[in-house]
Amino acid sequence: MFQKTNKQPSGGLKIIIVGCGKVGSTLLEELSKEGHELSIIDQRSERIMEMTNMYDILGICGNGASYSVQKEAGIENADLVIAVTDSDELNLLCCTIAKRVGNCATIARVRTPDYSKEVGYLRDKLGLAMIINPELEAAKEASHVLFLPTALEVNSFAHGQAEMVKFKVPAGNELIDMSIAHLGRHITNEILICAVEREGEVYIPSGNFILREGDVVSFVSNRKVAREFLHKIGFETRRVKNCLIVGGGRAAYYLAKELLRGGIRVTIIERDFKRCEELSVQLPKAVVINGDGTDKELLKEAGIEEAEAFVALTGIDEENILLTLHAKKVSNAKVVTKINRITFTEVIDNLDLGSVIYPKYITSEAIIAYVRARKASKCSNVETLYHMFNHRVEAIEFKAQEESAVTNIAFKDMHLKKDLLVACIARKGSVIIPSGDDCILPGDTVMIVTRHTGFNELTDIMA
Repeated sequence: MFQKTNKQPSGGLKIIIVGCGKVGSTLLEELSKEGHELSIIDQRSERIMEMTNMYDILGICGNGASYSVQKEAGIENADLVIAVTDSDELNLLCCTIAKRVGNCATIARVRTPDYSKEVGYLRDKLGLAMIINPELEAAKEASHVLFLPTALEVNSFAHGQAEMVKFKVPAGNELIDMSIAHLGRHITNEILICAVEREGEVYIPSGNFILREGDVVSFVSNRKVAREFLHKIGFETRRVKNCLIVGGGRAAYYLAKELLRGGIRVTIIERDFKRCEELSVQLPKAVVINGDGTDKELLKEAGIEEAEAFVALTGIDEENILLTLHAKKVSNAKVVTKINRITFTEVIDNLDLGSVIYPKYITSEAIIAYVRARKASKCSNVETLYHMFNHRVEAIEFKAQEESAVTNIAFKDMHLKKDLLVACIARKGSVIIPSGDDCILPGDTVMIVTRHTGFNELTDIMA
């Protein structure tokens, strides 16, 4: 059984998505905006009906690992197959069959820790373009924040050489009523403030932009300078010493493992006894408590009032939100909240939940970066992509492969699009915050922050 709608106009890639859960539907939403020809496969007819009613796509109800189903979805002419069902084994099988019957690239979602240890082997032996693990990536994002707890977000670029750090300007801070130009002259010129959110509006600021109390600011610099800058303007920059995690799923395992490796004490509360036993074996240095994480007395006994960090990682968004609000009320902990659904982002933004992590966004951004790289010319390549401020701003990392219309020209002589900044350049191990006299050279990694969407290559920055 299948539902079919009119095909999208050509120009994009022909992509088959297997699995229409949270990640699959998010990918469908994002990739449809970018003009690709999409087919979806799912065993639930109601999901197929729902998606084909919303988007101009081909929808097929069936087993994504079936040759006949893949053929019906257009595997012989597909450019890319993305398997994001709930089963790691099914995802790997879908990709293996797709590689055998079609001349296409394949991406699989693989979440099980046992497989995650073998990512390189699986990718090479099965010929996968990418293996993506939402829980592992969410844990990495959470750990970055806990290693720099005054930040709301910390994202890495240029293989860790550069960081984009988001923070909120608190009452009484010296940045209030200061222009960005003054900050550069009198505090540091080794960072670049590339985006500011104020009262629901997002700005790509110029030097004349005046910072205010409550502004949510994103800046780019190398890792050392980021910490020096935050310390200089009065923020605490040391990592947390201990962390209380509620929820013992895969994300909790990955996060605890990362924190323990960094010398941070970890306590996990999980209501499933069998899972507690598994975690105790997998994480012998962690304290694992069997109980209901929403029990206030249990949270108190587990040390929530003294915790320096609190991370809500249950599978229920509402539970995570309430846990975080409770933690903020009874402690001074740095809080991190995992949100799976994104229907009420405006409400969530107003709840002051600290650092909020969306695993399915992390997954979709990595895949979209790969898709854009496939569309780009040989002159440049999309390396990474981050959506900022509820998808109103994109931070894109390009690799300048060879000479093009944007290389060897000083930025002051370039005609760049409005609402766009060249945030940093990574060159031979150094991070450059560019001035008007700087230019892009072949081999550079270049980070662009823009309110425009859909950039596939570096030359898209030109007006």
